[in-house]
Amino acid sequence: MPFSAGAEEYSLNDLFETALKRSEKIQIAKANVYYSHLEKTKATSLLIPKLSAFGSYVRFTEDKYNDFQYLLQPESAVQWGVRADEALSLSLRELTAREIAEHGIRKSKNDLANLKEVYLLQVAQAYYNVLTAKKSVEIAESNLARISKYRNAAVSRLKVDEVTMIVILRAESELSGAKSELARAKNAYDSAQTALARLVGIGGDFALREEKQYESQANTLPELINIAYAERADLKSLEEQVEMARKQVSYARGAYWPDLNIQGVYQKTDQEPESSVLNDESIYGSVTLNFLFFDGGFRRSELLQARTRERQAVLEYEDLKKTVAMEVENVFLELNTQRDRVKFLEDQFTFAKDNYRGVMRQFELGLANSLDVIDANDLLVSSERQLAFANYSYQLSILSLEQATGRFMKEINRRQSNVLKEKGEQ
Repeated sequence: MPFSAGAEEYSLNDLFETALKRSEKIQIAKANVYYSHLEKTKATSLLIPKLSAFGSYVRFTEDKYNDFQYLLQPESAVQWGVRADEALSLSLRELTAREIAEHGIRKSKNDLANLKEVYLLQVAQAYYNVLTAKKSVEIAESNLARISKYRNAAVSRLKVDEVTMIVILRAESELSGAKSELARAKNAYDSAQTALARLVGIGGDFALREEKQYESQANTLPELINIAYAERADLKSLEEQVEMARKQVSYARGAYWPDLNIQGVYQKTDQEPESSVLNDESIYGSVTLNFLFFDGGFRRSELLQARTRERQAVLEYEDLKKTVAMEVENVFLELNTQRDRVKFLEDQFTFAKDNYRGVMRQFELGLANSLDVIDANDLLVSSERQLAFANYSYQLSILSLEQATGRFMKEINRRQSNVLKEKGEQ
């Protein structure tokens, strides 16, 4: 396909890098990671004493004295000071809240990693859709050239009365169909390019560069399932969710323990007029223990809710493990099918090319009729399309298996390392 001189060229790895930089969904997930860090900061702040300052000014209508001329009420009073407060549960549930926040950070990071893998697999699918559509255009152009050659050969034979006008009409009909198919293929290619540009966030005229094809890593199905259990980011995220739910049970149980409040105060007082017994400066501390023995069932309800969420999280994790195993098996079988299909279609395409050349040569010599040429050409077009589709489907199946086993980002990094290594060798 021709492109303008200023068209930017993208490889699959280039599209991955661009997509990660420009995707709104990725930016939202990164914001969630930042938010979870702030949750940890908030949880940590509960373990640190609070420092505050206070001050007050009181103005009375008049100063008052008793019968012995002792000051009862000053005309004005100023009081200020600083205080330190610490409130903790004897169960140290504040430490549990901090641990929950740490699990939340790891969960949000795993959610981000999972979103990246799912999103980049969509980018890869769109990339191969464009390549498939481009190949369809090339096949349609080749088909048009062959039909034109066949039509010209039929016209030459008509001039020497070797064929009838019906052959020419059939050739013209096939030529019109080839032109129509080329127009349809070009429209599908433009549509696929638009979808890719929208997904990645690129604009203007661009071209795609095909990279070296890679073979899938040799692993048995049980090995792949075990790898998925260990590597899948969504499974790791649910593992963190299970741990968070368990910590929530401990946090809710800690509400049954007494609360401890520790306070230290420095206070300064001024009066006008000043009393002879005024204590103008004081420093004191206090320790308060508060035990709530009846709350109408609130704490019990919170504990039961936490235990219910824990059971739900465990069930969700076990359910996802089954889903992951089934997904890996399906992708594994699809990959093997595509691998075998490519081998068979390569042989079919080779036979179809040789068959077309032979039939076309026989037609030019008057040893084959128009139907033989059309059948041979249809077989060639069909086998070439199926081979192109199977090749790109096989490559996408490799990436799908890497995504299903949780190794997609590692595969991307490996490919990028190979590209950099090849450039260095050049």
